[in-house]
Amino acid sequence: MRGMGNMQGMMKQMQKMQKNMAKAQEELGEKEIIGEASGGAVKVTVTGHKKVVDVFIDPEIIDEPEDVEILQDLIIIATNEALEKAEELTQSTMGQFTKGLNLPGMF
Repeated sequence: MRGMGNMQGMMKQMQKMQKNMAKAQEELGEKEIIGEASGGAVKVTVTGHKKVVDVFIDPEIIDEPEDVEILQDLIIIATNEALEKAEELTQSTMGQFTKGLNLPGMF
């Protein structure tokens, strides 16, 4: 019956790890990451869950109707930068739980 004690201990550790993972995942959603383009003239803010929550455009960069196409490109650049940063944050935050484990499909 000695093996049962080990199994219970391992189950408790797994439950603690799951609880910590859920808390870390929740905290990720509360973090905001900003991507910028054109020296900060365009900023896109995303959460750690990779949801866009804000877009800032400095009115000074819009002078001509053709500026809209450039502006669209800057928004894409800023959004992609913010999403890349959010992915890096997710990897560094959640990776601590899976370090050393070979779990396919986990972060």
